[in-house]
This record gives sequence, structure tokens and C-alpha cells, in this order.
Amino acid sequence: MESLLSIEEAARRTGLTAHTLRYYERIGLIAPVGRAAGGQRRYAASDMAIGKMQAFARLRGAGDSTVPDRRQMLEEHLTDVLAEIAAMRRSAAALQAKIAHYRSLEQSLAPDSTSDEGHADAHRQPPLRTRTRKTA
Repeated sequence: MESLLSIEEAARRTGLTAHTLRYYERIGLIAPVGRAAGGQRRYAASDMAIGKMQAFARLRGAGDSTVPDRRQMLEEHLTDVLAEIAAMRRSAAALQAKIAHYRSLEQSLAPDSTSDEGHADAHRQPPLRTRTRKTA
């Protein structure tokens, strides 16, 4: 069974503060972390091996000379986040179009609709008259 770390233990291992780990998770710099039943974060070994988090922590620990590198990492992350937002907006627009289509379809199929569209009886042809031959 994999051992899980509290946020304090994860902070010690990464050299970051608990506040910084929460912030990085909130902004998406690190993936969402598993939670215990009470909602406390529990970091797995796989969470601790996250490259971006470790690289950023190393840069931060190296001091002010790494400010440009840290800014560049954040700019790259922002580019990724903006691309995800654009993709989600496209998905939302597609969903809105589908919802509008189905609302329109529902209205056309509704029994109390003022339109005859969608009603089977409205498109029914009158019955054909057939001639019957009288036999004597």
C-alpha cells in the first residue's frame, strides 16, 4: 500500500510551504491532489514526482537569479490554461447549440403546440375511396 503524506510532510519534502502547495493546486500548476475522508490533502509519491512542481521549487530555492525562468514557466502554464479555456468555450458553445436544437424539437413535438409540425395526424392523407363493383 502506498504511503500518503499530509500537506505538511509534502511541504517539507518539496521545500515549499503548505500555502504554496495549495496555491499551485488551485491555479493548476500541479494536478488536484487526493483527499482523506475529512477533506485533508493526501500526497502520494506520484504527486511528489510532478515535474513542474519540483522544477519550480528548485528554481525558487535557487534565488532571485531564476526569476526569469520562473516567469517563463508561469507564462507557459498560462498559455496551456488559456488553450484549455478556449477548448471549454468551444464545448460550451456546442452544448448550447444542441440544447437550443432540443428545445426547439420539444416545442415542435409538444401536444399543445400551435404548430401542426411533428404531429402524425397533421400529415395523414385522407382515406382513398375505393370503388366497389356491384354484382347482380
